[in-house]
Amino acid sequence: MAGRIPPRDIEAIKQRVNIADIVGEYVQLKGASVGSLKGLCPFHDEKSPSFNVRPDQGFYHCFGCGEGGDVYKFLQKVDNITFYEAVEKCASKISYQITYEAGSGKDDGINRGRLLAANEAAAQFFANQLQTPEAQTARDFLAQRKFDKEAADYFFLGYAPKGWNSLGDALKAQGFTEEELIKVDLLVSKDGRSYDKFRGRLVWPIKDATNAVIGFGARKIYEDDPLAKYINTGETPVYHKSQVLYGLDLAKKDIAKNRQVVVVEGYTDVMACHLAGVTTAVATCGTAFGDDHIRRINQLFGSGDQGAQVIFTFDPDAAGQKAAMRAFESSGKFIASTYVAVGPEGLDPCDLRISRGDAEVLEMIATKKPIYEFALDQKISGHDLSSYPGRLSAATAAVTVLAKISELGAREEYVRMLAGKVQLANDEINRLLSAELTKLRSQAVTNSRRGESTYTPPEQNPGEPPVSEDAPEFPSPNLNDPNTRMEQEVLAVLIQVPSAWQPNQVLQVSEHMFGTPAYVVIAQAAAQSVSAIHTPDWFNQIGSKTPEVLHNLVRQLGSKELPVSSSEQLLEYATSVIASAQKKLLTRQKAALLSALSLLNSETQAQEHNQIQLELVALENQIRAL
Repeated sequence: MAGRIPPRDIEAIKQRVNIADIVGEYVQLKGASVGSLKGLCPFHDEKSPSFNVRPDQGFYHCFGCGEGGDVYKFLQKVDNITFYEAVEKCASKISYQITYEAGSGKDDGINRGRLLAANEAAAQFFANQLQTPEAQTARDFLAQRKFDKEAADYFFLGYAPKGWNSLGDALKAQGFTEEELIKVDLLVSKDGRSYDKFRGRLVWPIKDATNAVIGFGARKIYEDDPLAKYINTGETPVYHKSQVLYGLDLAKKDIAKNRQVVVVEGYTDVMACHLAGVTTAVATCGTAFGDDHIRRINQLFGSGDQGAQVIFTFDPDAAGQKAAMRAFESSGKFIASTYVAVGPEGLDPCDLRISRGDAEVLEMIATKKPIYEFALDQKISGHDLSSYPGRLSAATAAVTVLAKISELGAREEYVRMLAGKVQLANDEINRLLSAELTKLRSQAVTNSRRGESTYTPPEQNPGEPPVSEDAPEFPSPNLNDPNTRMEQEVLAVLIQVPSAWQPNQVLQVSEHMFGTPAYVVIAQAAAQSVSAIHTPDWFNQIGSKTPEVLHNLVRQLGSKELPVSSSEQLLEYATSVIASAQKKLLTRQKAALLSALSLLNSETQAQEHNQIQLELVALENQIRAL
């Protein structure tokens, strides 16, 4: 059992790991300003990127929701893991060997790295078992669906033997403990005994975007198996089904490149699509397609640019139609156009490939229809379109779809489409639509008066202590004030471009420049950290000396886009800002001296009068030099 991770290792790992590499596994990052990368925030829904990463300073910050911190905090939040698990995950990325200390720190117990290693070992065990005589039924199942050995190897498929302890015994022999195997849901514990969860089944390993095995899906292949057709890994420290997309490890690059994702319903459908050439196919794992999945796909697309496509395929049965309408309800959350692809005779991709070949799978995806049109057809189905009352009833049901289309041009197009489908005039459809929109606005007003809101305050960041109730309060900087804007720019340059500053300039500006309370405190933290100004630890030093209530503001300043497009321009701009700040200070000193001079009598206080005049001349020379 691991001991405590020493602080020196925690800091060394953070210094060596590139936060952009870690974040880039979850967020499609693109260059923003000099030294900054930008993408869609993984912690709230957005269509325009406001999530910034500063690799040189080692932090991230979202201007949309305020989330931010270092690489450990990012992993804690995005993977729902502990601080120590985040450290271990970073260490594994850079092959850093942690030297654990004895003790009972927070990291005592099972760590994430061990759980992932257990899953990887299990996947290899299952893959080896697929070649045994006992697995003939599993191989027959694959062959019937036109999946050969090459396909099984590509998707790393496996077979779980029928024995109650086959996997457990094999992994224990490799050094994994029963506690670890139960924790990762490979073993089930009951009445003081443990046994393999997956037995006598075809097994699919489920990988995350980093290619780590996080869980498994297993299909029934024997008639006497009393369990459900599919069983999956339950919730574990490394597997959260609401966030998982099967096939993402194989599809993520083409999703980002082609700006397309095809969402299918099962493991074999993902296999069929990829083998047919639709290499952007993914599937949920035993759960409905939800907001976490949408957020993940949006991150892969990377920005709100036009042209991205999300294509859903659904089975023709009642469950499939219900899933399709759920997808329609969520379609507005994508930064992409949404479509539905339906196979001929309702065949899913796997069955279509079996019966008609790869080309038909490609054709199925190519002949997709917009999800709004699909939803209209669903609303109309079941109504008697041969009579006026039936057509009117169908139109009344279908305008609920039109009301969800925010873009007016598109809405007008679908009004005409619906009118043609139900054989009614456009004006009659618009009348029904107007009534529906009025009803929705009335409901919104009623909910508002009741105090109902869909807003949910952000949760406290994992691993971050709550802000003390008696923490000092700072008014938000008033950026309508020119002086405050200048203070903001000086602090942003101080935090982002320390190489442009001399320590004496930092001390001078920090002591005399700032009047905004929050900026005063951050500037003081910079002055206290001046010995680290030309080291990689500069940003962290400022943060460590700033009250926690101002950490968000420090990250904002560190992420603020500066009006430059190259490193050379950045240094020139920083130098000009420093000069302007110094000029501002000298001008203030000049005004103070002139005020003092006006109070002196040049005859009776000649010495003081002359001294101030000399100082004024010196100041004027400094101002001109700047």
